[in-house]
Amino acid sequence: MMNKNGIGDIVVYAGDGADMGSAEKLAHNLGAEITREEPGTECAAFVLRLDPSGLTLISGGRSFIGDFTRMLPRLKAGTLQRELLVRAARIKDASRPLTAVDATAGMGDDSLLLAAAGFDVQLFEYNPVIAALLADTLRRARDIPELADIVCRMHLTECDSLEALTLLKEPPDVILLDPMFPARHKSSLVKKKPQVLQSLETPCADEAALLQAAIDAGPRKVIIKRPIKGGLLAGIRPGYSIKGKTVRYDCIVPVQK
Repeated sequence: MMNKNGIGDIVVYAGDGADMGSAEKLAHNLGAEITREEPGTECAAFVLRLDPSGLTLISGGRSFIGDFTRMLPRLKAGTLQRELLVRAARIKDASRPLTAVDATAGMGDDSLLLAAAGFDVQLFEYNPVIAALLADTLRRARDIPELADIVCRMHLTECDSLEALTLLKEPPDVILLDPMFPARHKSSLVKKKPQVLQSLETPCADEAALLQAAIDAGPRKVIIKRPIKGGLLAGIRPGYSIKGKTVRYDCIVPVQK
């Protein structure tokens, strides 16, 4: 059975100590049932458990809760500057604070790297469950001293990025795309994701339209995250690529109008 968001049967479980106002708001946004009793494994395809520790997604005996603290080793100054994405996103002769849009935010790891590198990042995520998990991850990260200043530069919007890119008030410096489409379902990038999250993701419906919307938004650079052997997004060849062992970042520099 699908709910109003088309994401399958889902229940919001308000655990001990949960903020009922937050639980009710979440359930309303998802078009989901809400319960104070721990649901059985047969009750729904997905359970979102809200309690003082955060928001946990449970499905098929697996669980997931967002946690940016695992990224802390990658945020250290020397290490951060060697990150492939940070290298790909560098803007020469920047005379003002830099801005970025992550149009396929997922759980925000790439946005976190960009924010740590000094970008003010707007995150777009269309899946309401993933957006709720990410919002909770950001909320908890604000209470962690090593992350607080970084996540304050991350701003999440639950939306369709195709539409949102056309509504940007100012061209960002960088737009990041990490679209999942059918040829990628066996890639190492997908295999590294928790399986409970993979079950929520759907392939990009129109990668050509997404890329064109990003280019039309007028950024100084469009960065596309791909598996190292993955095909070109929409068949468009980048100006250059930054390559690692399992991933590459294809960089398109649109002609500035």
